[in-house]
Amino acid sequence: MPDLHFSPLAEPLRPLLNKFYRLHNSPMRAASEGQLWVAKREGIVAGLCLTPVAQGHWLTGLFVDPACRGQRIGTQLVEHAVAPINGPVWLFCHPDLQTFYEGVGFSIDPLLPQSLTDRLARYARTKPLIAMGIEPLARD
Repeated sequence: MPDLHFSPLAEPLRPLLNKFYRLHNSPMRAASEGQLWVAKREGIVAGLCLTPVAQGHWLTGLFVDPACRGQRIGTQLVEHAVAPINGPVWLFCHPDLQTFYEGVGFSIDPLLPQSLTDRLARYARTKPLIAMGIEPLARD
């Protein structure tokens, strides 16, 4: 099996991540702003986006090819993507994913910037979501 490689996705290649999401019938889309990260092994097998928000970043769009799940690819991708970030990283997830994100170092109920607090309130009207975050010191 070829080695996995984790890296930011260059801006001109943004459509490749959207193609990856569509291939797997995922409703996710590569955010128009922010840095995209991918895991590759003969093509993209996982992706995510980190968008600057307030004095931190918002992690969205983490998706791992279902055929590649259970190999810690999502964990490794998140670790690679957040490692160079200065400041907190926040995300919203379904409560079923809380344990996964805690395993990467995120904790529940972080102090969110107002823009994300408002967004979470809107999203939570139609689906169960929790906010999680990780602080830079937690990654040292």
